[in-house]
Amino acid sequence: MSIDHITELTSATPDFFADPYPLYRELLAEGPVHRVRMPAGERVWMVLGYDAVRAALTDPRLRNDIRHSTEFESDGGYAIGRNMLQVDPPDHTRLRALVSRQFTARRIAELRPRIERISAGLLDAMAPSGRADLVSAYAFPLPITVICELLGVPPEDREAFHGWSSAIVAVAEADAAAAAAGAMTAYLHGLIEEKRRVAPGEDADLLHALVRTHDEDGDHLTPEELLGMAFLLLVAGHETTVNLISSAVDLLLRHPGQLAALRADPGLVEGAIEETLRYEPSTQIAAYRYTAEPLTLAGTAIPQGERVVLSLAAANRDPAHFTAPERFDIHRDPAANRAQLAFGHGIHHCLGAPLARLEAMVALPALLSRFPDLALEDPTAAPDWRPSLLRGLRTLPVRW
Repeated sequence: MSIDHITELTSATPDFFADPYPLYRELLAEGPVHRVRMPAGERVWMVLGYDAVRAALTDPRLRNDIRHSTEFESDGGYAIGRNMLQVDPPDHTRLRALVSRQFTARRIAELRPRIERISAGLLDAMAPSGRADLVSAYAFPLPITVICELLGVPPEDREAFHGWSSAIVAVAEADAAAAAAGAMTAYLHGLIEEKRRVAPGEDADLLHALVRTHDEDGDHLTPEELLGMAFLLLVAGHETTVNLISSAVDLLLRHPGQLAALRADPGLVEGAIEETLRYEPSTQIAAYRYTAEPLTLAGTAIPQGERVVLSLAAANRDPAHFTAPERFDIHRDPAANRAQLAFGHGIHHCLGAPLARLEAMVALPALLSRFPDLALEDPTAAPDWRPSLLRGLRTLPVRW
């Protein structure tokens, strides 16, 4: 295949969102870098091989700031505020340092009892009916409750927030995404101003802390950065974990031998979670990169100012790196499997990865223990994937 050829992702594979992996395999067999047209219409360079993606994730010539794009026309450039995924060092270094102190291993570990209580309450509510959509009844309310409590978002606002979030991350009409972004921007502005006005109590939430955080030199988050950080933490703090939990359950129910092994040995839960992250990463691609100068990636010359997409999903099924990558196998060594790229790599590695893993480590055993006969409502029905570059199920009907 010529590198000048442009592959139309959705027209090349009409069921691309249902199963993008055959197309990824086809492209990777031809080489690790291709010109493609994304579902929203933009033309980009896509990197697919594990080694090439991992190297690109740490290549300083690839920048996250959209202003390096030749197609950039305004100083907007940021969907909502300005956050860590959209900036490069030294700005990224500064922002991450200011925020990471709120995501220490100790602080994350302290959340386990609360996560366990939320999980138990959701399972109590589900139990009498004998069936449910696992996404709306369990996989969504658990992480949205955790992140909203952590950031201080009132319970009555969470459903509206989720609707905006879903519209923004979906491959939808531009007008719908813009309207959702506008509504969320206005909401977050109001929430941040409320945190400024109201003095925090003894148990100050994370957004209160971010409003008041300073480093040793007195540096702090600007209003635009606060807005962007609140947006990033709220969206990334629940969307990917919803996908992780629901995908793990769906995969286990569709692989009864793997499920039986996990029930027989609960110690395999870490392996099940890491294998889910490898096999069905919650995000198919990393945040867009832009070439700050002409460069060569995996033998392919790319001009300056071009958009580059790094396919985490394709990298995680690269046969050159993973044995039998198309096989879902929870017996893979979890430590070795952590080499998968679901949470990225390098300076932009997901800050919330430990929280996502903890929520899944609580949610999955609790669900399987509570409902020993958990099964798909219709085992013959195909998974109901969202039309999004986030890899997640819209619904997951189950019974017990």
